[in-house]
Amino acid sequence: MPTALLNPVLDLVTLRGTVTAAEPVTARMRHLRIESDALAGLDVRPGQQVRVLVTGLTLRTYSVWRYDPSGAVELRVLDHSEGGPGARWGKSVGVGEQVRLRKPEGTFTLRPDAAHHVFVGEETASVAFGAMLAALPEGARVSGCVETESDGDRLPLAHSDCLNWLTRGGTSLPDAVLDLAPEPGGIAYVAGEARAVQQVRQVLVRELGWDRRSVLTKPFWAPGKKGLE
Repeated sequence: MPTALLNPVLDLVTLRGTVTAAEPVTARMRHLRIESDALAGLDVRPGQQVRVLVTGLTLRTYSVWRYDPSGAVELRVLDHSEGGPGARWGKSVGVGEQVRLRKPEGTFTLRPDAAHHVFVGEETASVAFGAMLAALPEGARVSGCVETESDGDRLPLAHSDCLNWLTRGGTSLPDAVLDLAPEPGGIAYVAGEARAVQQVRQVLVRELGWDRRSVLTKPFWAPGKKGLE
C-alpha cells in the first residue's frame, strides 16, 4: 500500500518527529535526537523504550537515553554486526529525516525508592541504565557489572565509578555478579542477551538469596533472532 494511503492509519498509532542530531558517541553507538510538538508532555519513566518504524512497517525497539518534555526523545543506537533493518536505519538516518515512533512504554523502569540499585547487562542495556542512573540522586547506593566489546563502547553513565566494567571475553556477567555478591534487599535491573539475563537472575536468586520479585529483567535480544519484541 502506498505510504500516502497508510499515513492516516499510522497517525493513529505513531508520533511523527524529525531527526535534529545524529552523531557517534562511542565506537559503535550513535546519538539520535528526534523532535516534534507531538513528543511534548509525555509521561516517560527512566528505562522505558520507544518502538521506531525503521523501514516499511518494520518496528525496532530502542531504550530512551533522555527525554525532553518540551518535545524531544534522545536515543543511543548500537551498530549490530548482523546488519538487520534496525542496524541499517541506525547507521544511515540523518538530520532532517522524518521518523515515526510509538509513545514510550515498558515496565523495565527505575524503582527510585529502592535501598540499593544493582545494574547488570551489556551495551544494549547500558542505554536504559544511563536513563535510570541519571535519575538517581548523588549518594544513592549503586553497584553492578556492565560488559562491553571494548573500552571504546562504554557510555558515559552517571554513578559509573560505582560499576564494575568488563570487557567481553574475560569474566562472564554471571561470574562477575557472583564475585560482586550484592546483598539482598534492593532492586536488580538485569538486561541484554536473553541467556545471560537468565543466568544472572539464577545467580542472584539461587546463589545470593535475592527475592525473585526484586530482580527486574529485560531480554533485549538472542543470537540468531531479529529481536524479542
